[in-house]
Amino acid sequence: MDNNKVNKSKKLKNKKVKNKDIKYKDKKSKKKMKKWKIVLLVILLVLLIAGGVFAYRTHKNGGGLSGMLATVVGHDENTRKSLSEFQVLLMGVSTDQAGVALTDTIMVASYNPNTQKAALLSIPRDSFTGTNVKRAKAADKINAIYNLTRDPMETVEAVNELTGLDLQYYAIVQTEALIELVDALGPIQYNVPIDMDYDDPTQNLHIHFKKGLQEIDGEEAEELLRFRKNNDETSFPSEYGDNDIGRMRNQREFLTAVVEQTVKLENITKLGTILDIASRNLITNLDFNVLKDYLPYAVEFSTENLQTGSLPGTVPPLNQTNGVSIYVVDEEETKQLVKELFYPEQLAEENATDGNTTTQNGTATNSTSSSSTTSSKSDIKIEVLNGTNDGKVLQEVVNKLKEEGYNVSRTGTTTSTSKTVIANKKQVSTTTINDIKETIGTGTISDSSTGSSSKVDVTVIIGKDYE
Repeated sequence: MDNNKVNKSKKLKNKKVKNKDIKYKDKKSKKKMKKWKIVLLVILLVLLIAGGVFAYRTHKNGGGLSGMLATVVGHDENTRKSLSEFQVLLMGVSTDQAGVALTDTIMVASYNPNTQKAALLSIPRDSFTGTNVKRAKAADKINAIYNLTRDPMETVEAVNELTGLDLQYYAIVQTEALIELVDALGPIQYNVPIDMDYDDPTQNLHIHFKKGLQEIDGEEAEELLRFRKNNDETSFPSEYGDNDIGRMRNQREFLTAVVEQTVKLENITKLGTILDIASRNLITNLDFNVLKDYLPYAVEFSTENLQTGSLPGTVPPLNQTNGVSIYVVDEEETKQLVKELFYPEQLAEENATDGNTTTQNGTATNSTSSSSTTSSKSDIKIEVLNGTNDGKVLQEVVNKLKEEGYNVSRTGTTTSTSKTVIANKKQVSTTTINDIKETIGTGTISDSSTGSSSKVDVTVIIGKDYE
């Protein structure tokens, strides 16, 4: 046979076999591609369904960043409703003196995720916790309890006794925590209330700030919060709250600035760092598994919804307190302040059922009794509290009342309030109360008579409506 024909036949046969293999492989490849397309389609559908479910749950949880975070941690639309108001006692301890742990900063902090309301209540460090003022000892001050016992719950119980609250949680914040937190968040924008010039070489403490808006880093934050008075013995002005009262207000306002910066969207990525700082520097009985339930809703919080205050009271003369400087908390006024800060709904219910009605011009009348007691203006003891952020307002109102012959016996600051209130505490005559309102130029009159327990006849709370 012709070799050329044989070779041609072999090539043709091989070609047919090769083509058959190629067709078989193509067919097999197409089957595989079809399977992968099905798998990819299933994956895509799963992702779409999962994304849809996530989006739906996020929407049900309120939407936005808060709803997204709530969904990530496994919450549903009922979780927030089940969360009660969160309250904790914060205690600041400086670690610069070996073996000494005085809690010179004590605050009650609360947050309600449903109303987005929060409060900070300062407890003066010299608050008396003993039984006999005339035999007072330094150990009777509330800031000494933890130093003596090293049991945080002892301080919690003392605060509950003073305030009527039922606190269960505490967090002892060491100096290092504050420094690290402020540095982690970046410098805090803060309006320093006054020039500060203080040096204590024994503690290597040097505090030097100029009044006005500036950036505060971690170490400066510690100095700012420890400031009480200048080298020349001057302190915060009376309209701001002098000495310890001013110190506590400065602390609250700086912490407000810290909170405002913490809940900013760009700081959400720093949550891990913040929790790490807390775990290393906090002494607390808080369960972080419980705390994390509140975090998704905290991103909604605005410091405009934060109310602050300090326990009301007096500093008796040293000759009446065994030579020990103490702060005696006013029980009746404390009850009222605690209601305003932590139980506003209860206070509103009490005001609605105490027999008072309000006329169109804002004047409250009592449906049960009314007194026509008249006194000279100089006999009327008036307390003026500043509920605005403008320190000049307090002195302006005080001057107006004094020019009219009224006796302004007490002044101070209180929680931020929008409306000016004139509280008639001892059934002062309607004519006099209306005259006080006219003198100030604004105010809602409230008959909150408390009888002889009140140390003043009238309390004027200046609101942001004052002009």
